[in-house]
Amino acid sequence: MRGLSVAATGIILSGCAALQTLGVIPLRISDPADRPAELRITGLTGAALRLWARIENPNSFGVTLRDVVGAVHIADAEALAADFPLGLPLAANQDTIIPFDISIRFDNVPRLASVIRSAITGAPLPYRLEGSFGVEAGNLGSPRFGPMTLLRGEVRVR
Repeated sequence: MRGLSVAATGIILSGCAALQTLGVIPLRISDPADRPAELRITGLTGAALRLWARIENPNSFGVTLRDVVGAVHIADAEALAADFPLGLPLAANQDTIIPFDISIRFDNVPRLASVIRSAITGAPLPYRLEGSFGVEAGNLGSPRFGPMTLLRGEVRVR
């Protein structure tokens, strides 16, 4: 009986390991230290925000980062909707750095205009990108990961 129990446990554990290898490990998205986020004033009516992201594929197979969807929060202003359709292919264990660009119209986010005006002196503004992302993984499907905080850091007004 004990032998049967050990054999059953071994089959269950090997089955769990096999299932784990069939799954898709979520991509890792982080803020690259050598690429600071920047916010540029584009006139009296708006600004352009550029966030940089290091995207790492920890899987032993290639995937395509389909999209990133969420909201960017700058200081204590209203959230900015963010929708980045990407189609970015990533080979197994590959990483790359990409920009996320967002146009901001101050008439849509009036609180942000006053935050930016106060930050023109050079003080950094905290930001975070919260959301989810989808990947294409061939026969393994198209999983979506999140919601979660994808990026966090400081942005300076230029």
